[in-house]
Amino acid sequence: MLFLQHGAALEAHMAGRKEGHRNLSRRERQIMDILYQKGRATGSEIHQSLPDAPSYSAVRAKLRVLEQKGHVRHEAEMLRYVYVPTLARQTARRSALRHMLATFFDGSVEQAMAAMLDLSDARLGKEDLDRISALIEAAKKEGDPQ
Repeated sequence: MLFLQHGAALEAHMAGRKEGHRNLSRRERQIMDILYQKGRATGSEIHQSLPDAPSYSAVRAKLRVLEQKGHVRHEAEMLRYVYVPTLARQTARRSALRHMLATFFDGSVEQAMAAMLDLSDARLGKEDLDRISALIEAAKKEGDPQ
């Protein structure tokens, strides 16, 4: 029986990792966002960071669900649990960007970049534009088969 429970937990873990943030509730996504911003956090730190935070026990319940889904794990530090995402931030970032590109920009990096540059509050200075230009030049060289 224990083997079956472990197998089901592993299966849920792998399914959760494949699905990314898509199978998360709004509150679960908020918790994951906090964990990715902080890198690691206690239940209390997460509770304090949540907008319109539910009770502390509700946050702990959400953390248990996220752990069952395979999105977070906990480490015991002294007398408290510290939660960390199971997926590296860079991997999660790439997954989120791919999802955003597919959902809002028909998979077009060009459309996404145009939209980002078109943001009215994106006041890019010369240094920012120079860094973006350098990234584009590097991408051109990387894609050039010569």
